[in-house]
Amino acid sequence: MSQTLEHPQTEREVRSARLRKRARARRTGGSVLFHAFALAVLVVILYPAVWMLMSSFKPGNEIIGSVSLLPTGGGLQNYATALEGIGGISFWTFVLNSLILAAGSVLGILLSCSLAAYAFARMRFRGRNLFFVCMIATMLLPFHVVIIPQYIVFNELGMINTYWPLLLGKFLATESFFVFLMIQFIRGLPRELDEAAVIDGAGHPRIFFSIILPLMKPALVTSAIFAFIWSWNDFFGPLLYLKEPGMYTMPLALRLYVDQTSTSDYGAQMAMAILALLPVLLFFFAFQRQLVGGVATQGLKG
Repeated sequence: MSQTLEHPQTEREVRSARLRKRARARRTGGSVLFHAFALAVLVVILYPAVWMLMSSFKPGNEIIGSVSLLPTGGGLQNYATALEGIGGISFWTFVLNSLILAAGSVLGILLSCSLAAYAFARMRFRGRNLFFVCMIATMLLPFHVVIIPQYIVFNELGMINTYWPLLLGKFLATESFFVFLMIQFIRGLPRELDEAAVIDGAGHPRIFFSIILPLMKPALVTSAIFAFIWSWNDFFGPLLYLKEPGMYTMPLALRLYVDQTSTSDYGAQMAMAILALLPVLLFFFAFQRQLVGGVATQGLKG
């Protein structure tokens, strides 16, 4: 009798072991396929960056039309040429011009957009909803629609060939994306903090600078990173308003290495492109921890 009972139990154990083995095999196969697909996507995404890095070590005549990824000569000559500058203008002049615009953009966006966001999120005034809708509507308006009117306005004000057209809007909270980002963050902060400050006799300036602004650090860091990267990589704005080569930024300086009527130095252009990436990477890595911390803090709210 005992043998009869033990036999079905043994069969069930064998069947369960087989099912577990098949499940592990399926999970292992799925994991292998997923990682293979992820590696393939990573190769496709990183290939242009790797190609640009390798091309910065190649002679200019080997970059265009060459099928080899690894450099066969050239060494650091392209970097030496890039650091010498072009057209009688030093490489560091282009870096300084880009830093001025990037730092000014970050400062203007953090200051003006945080004030505008606090007004929309915490203050009650007539027409607030209408102004908020108009602000959101500007995010749907293509930049190319307002190019000509803006250029006419700045030309009449005598601001062409200056940095004012590229910085003035940043100090007037015209970047709706950052205003909206900060509004959503402020709305997640408890209103009890404001109420306690009001009971202590604090007004809106004191509440903003002493309570809200310190708590907005994750949103401010996120906005600063995006503002710096967008300003540093901006090509069309400086191309539209800057006329003198001595005021060019890094993206415009890269264009100087390509000449359709004479010889183009693609090697120096690739080397300068690599050098232009370094400040962006350093800025991102310097504030990466605050950015990740801000995302984690957002997930804990509720």
